[in-house]
Amino acid sequence: MGMTLNWLGLRLARYLARPVHLHGSGPATQPDRLLACLKPGDVLLVEGNSRVSTAIKYLTQSTWSHATLYVGSHLAEAGGNPAHQFIEADIVAGVRGVDISEFAGAHTRICRPVGLSEPECRQVTAFAIAHLGDQYDLRNVIDLARYLFPTPPVPLRFRRQMLALGSGDPTRAICSTLIAQAFQSIHYPILPVIDSHSVDTPDCPGCIEEILRVRHHSLFAPRDFDVSPYFQIVKPSIETGFDFRALHWGDGPLADPV
Repeated sequence: MGMTLNWLGLRLARYLARPVHLHGSGPATQPDRLLACLKPGDVLLVEGNSRVSTAIKYLTQSTWSHATLYVGSHLAEAGGNPAHQFIEADIVAGVRGVDISEFAGAHTRICRPVGLSEPECRQVTAFAIAHLGDQYDLRNVIDLARYLFPTPPVPLRFRRQMLALGSGDPTRAICSTLIAQAFQSIHYPILPVIDSHSVDTPDCPGCIEEILRVRHHSLFAPRDFDVSPYFQIVKPSIETGFDFRALHWGDGPLADPV
């Protein structure tokens, strides 16, 4: 039975990994500008364009469906491919190293952990590097696939809890699991512990509580690095120098909205 589920999981993983048409939520940063801003230990969030991205975005209600860890030259120093600067968990290939071209044309966001020393940063990257080649339990891909055929009408406050349902843990096939483990290996917080009563509001009762309650590394999603108060958002267009006075605007009026 286990071999059958793994075979089915691999077939589903290949199907879910195929790209689909995507309306981006913002302009993509040029790869060279992106690399100029990155530091080892940074988490790069990506707006994916695959079928599995649709499921992750739905479940987490976020733009971000993929996360990768920037290790810079640390991988080459450990004997890895010198052309690879990122460690990611791919739904088909497992944990692997990739270069910046993997994210060309994608909408991205840099999340930088604050206050890490050089040795602590190297511990984080070393943890990820040590897991190169790991394969995730593909039986759990079935749990992600069920959210696509069709999208179930699940209230927002319950979607995050649904990540823990099913025969397995679907987030074992999500990239953020490995990165969460890497930071937890040095006891670096991703999300704070907040009393449930302090986040209850009339407009959205318990919605933030649902995010913070699920903290096991296998249940972290890419968006958690974005909303974490301990990760700084770094925007290349600002870091590399931005002067709005130097922008060139067209003379014609904006087109009427359709």
